[in-house]
Amino acid sequence: MQNELDCRGLACPAPVLQTKQMIDQGNPTSVRIRVDNEAARQNVSRFLESRGFQVSVEKKGPDFEIRGRRDEGTSAPEVRPVPESRADAKKILVMVATDRLGTGDDELGKKLLFNFLKTLKEMGHDLWRLVFVNNGVKLTIHGAETVQILGDLQEEGVKILVCGTCLDHFKLLDRKAVGETTNMLDIVTAMQLADSVINL
Repeated sequence: MQNELDCRGLACPAPVLQTKQMIDQGNPTSVRIRVDNEAARQNVSRFLESRGFQVSVEKKGPDFEIRGRRDEGTSAPEVRPVPESRADAKKILVMVATDRLGTGDDELGKKLLFNFLKTLKEMGHDLWRLVFVNNGVKLTIHGAETVQILGDLQEEGVKILVCGTCLDHFKLLDRKAVGETTNMLDIVTAMQLADSVINL
């Protein structure tokens, strides 16, 4: 069947990119994608939902079979309007690739990063996205003292993206406590849309 993909063995963001290419080329009403890891399952499922598909997932041995179905002529849902309070705000993206700030004393570095995240709310509505990659994903898991801070920012409308490949690498997928598991396609797109990017 033309609308089937076998993405087993592929690293992020390949499963999402292949799914996107298949949908962009044929605008199918049903798709079936097979993946072999939890990060790919979450990323492909979320991508399909963003394109207007009803998604179901079935575990098949060590793999996941993701099925998407949508009505004929359905396309991606319209982007929601920006809330008035954020309409005139700049879009600042903060990329967090570490669990400490600076080099030297690691304990001091962890305290500095904690204080940095706590102070981010002072950006107000200009703070648009927080992206966690590499060691930074450890700040989003159960037990991290930063989870409450990040949860508060999320409630205020800041979108938090957490790299699924990174969580998988550190065996932390099931411990993520805050944010949306994401992939490099989403991260690169967010960087393109941002007015400015702050890298840590």
